[in-house]
Amino acid sequence: MFTPQGPTFRELAVQALSSVEHGYDLLAPKFDHTPFRTPDPFLRSAARVLGGIGPFDSGLDLCCGTGAGMDVLRTVCRERVTGVDISAGMLAVAREGARPGGPAATWVRGDARALPFGPAFDLVVSFGAFGHFLPRELPGLFSQVRSVLRPGGRFAFPIVAPARPGSPGYWAMLGFDTAMRVRNAVWRPPFVMYYREFRLGDVRRELVRAGLAVELYALPEFGRRSDGSPRCRMVVATAPGHTDHLT
Repeated sequence: MFTPQGPTFRELAVQALSSVEHGYDLLAPKFDHTPFRTPDPFLRSAARVLGGIGPFDSGLDLCCGTGAGMDVLRTVCRERVTGVDISAGMLAVAREGARPGGPAATWVRGDARALPFGPAFDLVVSFGAFGHFLPRELPGLFSQVRSVLRPGGRFAFPIVAPARPGSPGYWAMLGFDTAMRVRNAVWRPPFVMYYREFRLGDVRRELVRAGLAVELYALPEFGRRSDGSPRCRMVVATAPGHTDHLT
């Protein structure tokens, strides 16, 4: 799972005993050499879907990390792209590794639960960050996203179907979730990372409650489950209002 350039077991242990913010500050220099970075196939699939909806003028990568999602924005946005993250260490790596050319890029340190922007974006994306938010935080998080979207703006992210009960993936996720809960019960500060909590039904309901209209796009590259449903979908939630500025 890890390359030789990735973090050592000791480094991961120190990160896991830190806060989310400080943990990612520590992990940042080696983050792109871990399986925690969103894989390129997901990024390419997201870019394909968004390319069919856009183009857009301005885009925001929510919880941008080291900037993998910013490359998606650069392919579908014409004017400017912004990455926001709570970790100064991750932002520093993102700035250093940013590709030249394309729309102007800005990097901002901020909390996704209190975004430091007005309604300035036609597109907000996020990749692999939602496990860091407790279910009770989703209404506030989605309201924040809604507040930074222009009329007709989109909020888009991939979501993977839960593993089938009893499968190796199911037991792996359950084991990780249990380990995190035990860790947070006995150690402070907490490190929130509960990916089993981010379920499509709950997510869709909270997006609608935030005033966004939700569409789902299958990502066929990742196959289908035994019941015929996609293994991975792209969620695209649209703010009300006209979309003339997006065309």
